[in-house]
Amino acid sequence: MKAQGFALMEGADAAALEAIVGKRNVIFHDEERLEPFSHDETAERSYASMPEAVVRPASTAEVSKVMAYASSRRIPVTPRGAGSGLSGGCVPAMGGIVLSLDRMNAILDIDLENLMVVAQPGVVTNSINEALKKHGLWFAGYPMSLETCFLGGNVAENAGGGKAVKYGVTSRYVTGLEVVLASGEVLRLGGKLRKDVTGYDLVHLLVGSEGTLAVITEITLSLMPVPRRKAVLLASFAGAAEAIGAVPRIIREARIVPTSVEYMDRASILASCGYLNESIPYGEAGAMLLLEVEGEGNDEVFANYSAIGGVCEAAGAQSVYVADNRTTMERIWNVRRNIAEALKVRSPRQSLEDVVVPTAAIPAFMEGLLSLAAEEGVQIPCYGHAGDGNLHATVIKPGQWSEEEWARRLHHILERLYRLSNSLGGRISGEHGIGNKRRDFIGINLDPATIALMKGIKAVFDPQAILNPGKIFPE
Repeated sequence: MKAQGFALMEGADAAALEAIVGKRNVIFHDEERLEPFSHDETAERSYASMPEAVVRPASTAEVSKVMAYASSRRIPVTPRGAGSGLSGGCVPAMGGIVLSLDRMNAILDIDLENLMVVAQPGVVTNSINEALKKHGLWFAGYPMSLETCFLGGNVAENAGGGKAVKYGVTSRYVTGLEVVLASGEVLRLGGKLRKDVTGYDLVHLLVGSEGTLAVITEITLSLMPVPRRKAVLLASFAGAAEAIGAVPRIIREARIVPTSVEYMDRASILASCGYLNESIPYGEAGAMLLLEVEGEGNDEVFANYSAIGGVCEAAGAQSVYVADNRTTMERIWNVRRNIAEALKVRSPRQSLEDVVVPTAAIPAFMEGLLSLAAEEGVQIPCYGHAGDGNLHATVIKPGQWSEEEWARRLHHILERLYRLSNSLGGRISGEHGIGNKRRDFIGINLDPATIALMKGIKAVFDPQAILNPGKIFPE
């Protein structure tokens, strides 16, 4: 779809872009090569949209020149990392240029004195921690898909992950950014500072802005020491209510903040174990909690998991299994990490959601979710980050529904799901972002005055609206 006022690209545009980044780094008039850039990992391809060109810059200077040219012609530009997102955030909803940042993939500086790392947006997130391993340091704000996603995408979406209950999300660790505005102007914001109240906090305005305000070309992250010891608990419960009800008690009664508190319902566990040909001790459990604890020594870790295990048993856990060696811990985590892929393989027609509610509201949300699924006649497996209230409810298309019925009824189901979250003080997205997948529902959470204010901010950064148009706000 091309909005009125945007220019359609011509051969002369492609030639101008080739002069900036090189002929081999521009794709134009080649549908087969353009198609992979028309979507992200969102299962529903109704959110896909074809670009007119893909441009792969290798430096901030090249990004600046591309943006200046696009601005002069009013060509839409959609920044893209690894394409592993789940909201359509890197999809070129209005055509134009996909600005692929995969060539900007260097770790520029590991500063051991300041405990900072500086990297380009195309760095695979996991490679940062691999490079830091020998120094005993890590970037603690990484997401679950750390082996495939790019750092720039993590920052653009303010990605979270399985350790956010203790360590927080990406934004906690971003102290500086280099960005290119829609006009091509380059800004350096923040730096290697742990405190900075000099003017408005533009760094954290841009974190989570989904590529709609500027193109991120360099990121400075603060680092933390790697914990010396850790262990994983797998607690089995009769059902969702019992498992979720244990979560606030764990922190309140054990007085310990686990590194991770992950929730998995039975459908999610069975799907992932079947997909991996794996066996974990789930027995007759209707739901499970995966909890990770850490410490400086074995005694501290033992004390922590003993206390948490005791609270789980008091809360009704059928069993509590402890894994304290690397191999077994990885097997358990692997089941959790592969739930989304397993459900996608089993049921390709689905909608993976990302709601977040206050942790105390999780039991009420799960009760409402079960009622919603029963009333709508669909399966909605649910798993996610129970420690911070971020749950991935996955609406699965019943086999007897036609595509037309699925499209019509899914919209209604999602609206009900989002309104359930909102009624409990929650939001429609906790870590995946709005993109074009959830833009039509943002009014459930935000009032017109708030949306108008956000659009005003967008207009200041991008007066021609060429940066990632068609995202976050309904057109």
